[in-house]
Amino acid sequence: MADANVMTWQNFAKSGLIGAPILLLSILAMLVVPMPAVMLDLFFTFNITLALIVILSGIYINRPLDFAAFPTVLLVATLLRLALNIASTRVVLLDGHTGTDAAGHVIEAFGDFVIGGDYAVGLVVFAILVIINFVVVTKGAGRISEVTARFTLDAMPGKQMAIDADLNAGVISQEEAKRRRSEIVMESDFYGSMDGASKFVRGDAIAGILILFINIIGGLSVGMLQHDMEFSQAMHNYTLLTIGDGLVAQIPSLLLSTAAAIMVTRVSSEQNMGQQIFTQMFSDPRVLGITGAVLGIIGVIPGMPNMVFLLLAVISGLGAYYVYMKAKETTVSEYIEEPEPAKQEEVEQDLDWSDVKPIDTIGLEIGYRIVPLVDTKQGGQLMSRIKGIRRKLTHDIGFLVPSVHIRDNLELEPNVYRILLLGVPVAQAEIHPERLLAINPGNAYGTVEGIAGYDPAFGMDAIWIEAINRDHAQSLGYTVVDPSTVIATHLNHVLQTHSHELLGREEVQQLLDSLAESAPKLVEGFVPDNISLGLLQRVLRNLLEEDISIRDMRTIIEILATESAISQDPDALTAAVRVALKRSIFHKINELSGDLSVITLDNELERILQDAMQTREQTGVGIEPGMAEKLHTMLVESAQKMEAAGINPVLLVPPSLRQLLAKFVKHSINGLTVLAYNEIPDNKQIKVVATVGSSVPA
Repeated sequence: MADANVMTWQNFAKSGLIGAPILLLSILAMLVVPMPAVMLDLFFTFNITLALIVILSGIYINRPLDFAAFPTVLLVATLLRLALNIASTRVVLLDGHTGTDAAGHVIEAFGDFVIGGDYAVGLVVFAILVIINFVVVTKGAGRISEVTARFTLDAMPGKQMAIDADLNAGVISQEEAKRRRSEIVMESDFYGSMDGASKFVRGDAIAGILILFINIIGGLSVGMLQHDMEFSQAMHNYTLLTIGDGLVAQIPSLLLSTAAAIMVTRVSSEQNMGQQIFTQMFSDPRVLGITGAVLGIIGVIPGMPNMVFLLLAVISGLGAYYVYMKAKETTVSEYIEEPEPAKQEEVEQDLDWSDVKPIDTIGLEIGYRIVPLVDTKQGGQLMSRIKGIRRKLTHDIGFLVPSVHIRDNLELEPNVYRILLLGVPVAQAEIHPERLLAINPGNAYGTVEGIAGYDPAFGMDAIWIEAINRDHAQSLGYTVVDPSTVIATHLNHVLQTHSHELLGREEVQQLLDSLAESAPKLVEGFVPDNISLGLLQRVLRNLLEEDISIRDMRTIIEILATESAISQDPDALTAAVRVALKRSIFHKINELSGDLSVITLDNELERILQDAMQTREQTGVGIEPGMAEKLHTMLVESAQKMEAAGINPVLLVPPSLRQLLAKFVKHSINGLTVLAYNEIPDNKQIKVVATVGSSVPA
């Protein structure tokens, strides 16, 4: 039992849970218990060490959230320094008449060595330190903390929308989305805490000024009235001790104020502060070159310190040459793998079938400036984004989406990419790999500086902005995404739109083989006894073309096995499958929103369209052009009203008209779903919000 208690205490001590209480108790003890000079030396040295550790930690982290405990550390360090001021003041006033070593060697060293034993010089140095700390560093850091905290809170909705967009596009997983949401909450908490912590630093600087004057006045009073010291001797002893005490406290205070300023001015990056500064300031050789030229001109002016200016001019020139040579090595050949020249064969061979290369089902061609987005060695994330899209799209539509083959194309513009299906380009767009895309979802207010553009997936207005303006754009309501997400989202939209073209007979056979593992009797003899493989492919393609998942292959095969005995028409079979899948169709449109709001047709219009269908079957002529134009206009108006109200527009029609009207609105009215009466589940209710057709000419 004793061993168990010892182990528990050791684990408790190792966990660090005992450190914070001991430190706080030590601070409390300094306030009430007199401390010997040796202990003051120890704690003042520890205070300086702690300040150095904090500022170096702020320099070497990659992003502010990596040091999320900084506000708490800042508070504890401030309390420690104030407690030391009280403890040292007590010792100075009690024993200051004995000499300048009364409060320990640290205070004596700062009073004698740092300022040369001259309290007039000490007052000037202390005043300068206070001005730097209070007026420059603390005031600036406090203002930045306030603005950053406000912008961070304002940007939270936009960041949440961006995470939801990435999750819906399959770019990130549920775990990654959860981690990012948690990070956003931590970020808002951190900058809110930093806004309050900056007030500690500001108050500490003010306290240092007041403590200085109180100690000098109190020391003179004690020395002259209680110890009968002469004014000059009392002024010398107590002022040097007070200034030494003030300098010992102000230097760590200045270090912590600087650390706070560094934390609130940092931008999250994969590099620490030193790497960021070097990369951003010295990446362009023109900067060092022009600087060297200016220094050289100043260096040859008579009367100037020529050697110093010329030396720095030479160093700047050499630095510019070095940066230029390093930049010259980074060429397009570093990113694009050049094909090796074919070896000349002595005897030219005849062509064979191996020379006929099959085309890629899905292809992505990119300009050379987009190549780094694909290269994982350079931090490119496009490959992982595309894998996430394939995984989510495969789950949604119900069959394995083919691999995406990516290759560079020097014939494209450097910033242009192109999406190909079966070797044919179907979409193309231009991006700016070094910028972020701020998309206006329709409710953004204000403007941000950047290059005007658009979201290639959905055509919404957007602006290509610098990474430094990300938080500002999100606070204005923009959805900000990186270039890899732009390409991935566009690819996802294209593949979803053309999913029916990706379903070949090989994929259909794979679906049957997969179903045979769980329901062998259902699949046995289905092809070709009930239906041919080609006809099954037609039906599945019809479903995918109308954005219906074919994941429920069991239900699809069961319905086709029954209906194929009645008809072999693919449209009739598709309609029968749609009725069987009505619950999943309804859920995708309405989810759990209650009643389904729909648009219906006027009875007279239904009759006219029924007659038009019979005429088309007999003569091949469809809807009369004038009536079609009027019908289209009214459907557009009704669909737009429903979208403005936040409702998915749905047109509810008789089963005999569903296919005709679905083809009629497919490419002209985006987002309008056409359902038949028998495709509404029996336990669901509908609500008619508009009726179309009362003014359509017969």
